[in-house]
Amino acid sequence: MASFAGNKIDAFVGPRELGASDDLEQVVVDFIGGARESLDIAVQELDSEPIAQAILDARFRGVDVRMVLEQDYLRTAKLPRVTARAGEPEADARHRVQWEPEPGTRSLEPNRRIVAALLRCNVDVKADYNPAIFHQKFAVRDYRQRAGARAAVLSGSANFTDTDCHRNLNHVVVFHDARICQEYADEFGRIRQGRFGRGEHGRVPNAYSVGGVPVKVLFAPDHTPELEIMKQMLKATARVDFAIFTFSGSSGIDDAMIALAAAGRTVTGAVDPGQGVQKWAATHELDRANIALYVPVRSPAFGKLHHKLMVVDEAVVIAGSFNYTAPANQYNDENIFVIGSPYADLSRREGGPTNLGRCAEISAFFRAEIERIEVAGQRFSGRR
Repeated sequence: MASFAGNKIDAFVGPRELGASDDLEQVVVDFIGGARESLDIAVQELDSEPIAQAILDARFRGVDVRMVLEQDYLRTAKLPRVTARAGEPEADARHRVQWEPEPGTRSLEPNRRIVAALLRCNVDVKADYNPAIFHQKFAVRDYRQRAGARAAVLSGSANFTDTDCHRNLNHVVVFHDARICQEYADEFGRIRQGRFGRGEHGRVPNAYSVGGVPVKVLFAPDHTPELEIMKQMLKATARVDFAIFTFSGSSGIDDAMIALAAAGRTVTGAVDPGQGVQKWAATHELDRANIALYVPVRSPAFGKLHHKLMVVDEAVVIAGSFNYTAPANQYNDENIFVIGSPYADLSRREGGPTNLGRCAEISAFFRAEIERIEVAGQRFSGRR
């Protein structure tokens, strides 16, 4: 863990199994364990038993818990196949298949078992209303209309799963600030009401000074985060570093990177080896523009590079759940947060005044993780 902005912002990168500094599962467990009044959790997938146990324990402490999950990780896409065993009547075979645990390594039984336990312990659990687009990964602690003593927000690229915490490269950030809590609490309220997706347009996002560091929170698709990312990139005077899971061509971000590189800025990034080789990926055009790209080396311990992370100069970090794709920008329910600024004299409305030294500290932390991934990986070679 690293703390910044006068201990108002905590940053974590994982997993330790892949050489990063933090156990993200324990980070989430500890965050939940700190709740005394309320927890509002919006996460695409939950299959981690330690995290689920922390939620159950919070409920037994008297914490009011509300959750929204992606229902695609709870239901089976197709009806199970009924194959009668020798001498087994068809009706009995159908009944057995309907009620027995789902077999296979990709079974969703652990997810459903956790949800059953949550419901049994009076946790308010809902599935999203449009399962194709729910991609959130955040939790709000001890904030309902007002801030409790331990009010905080946890967000980042990690789902609450064993895979994301122990096999996939991810980040988590915790904000100890009531105004950031309110931004996420308001979004959680909209999600629970089914007010999200392309039909929902929120107010213009605010920026806040958190310990001298500007922080702006945006939600997709209503705030079109892609434009915000491009705007921040254009502030670069020296370099842009990134680590991204899914990066499609013609997202706009790839064009901005190519333009920055042509203008003499250093642009380098780490991409997922499975996503980066796809025909539709932006990696091929970036490689042709001589932008240095790296991929982690495949191994039994490695799952995916799952970050959605960018650092601009020594000033700005952009992170959260948002992949660099058109669906993420136009359809998905997502969040990003922009931390820092290169400008010292920002107005209060823009999150100023800015402590440039504190912005540089956060930027250096995340750039160091991107560089660690690149050094441990290998150079990507795209389609020429």
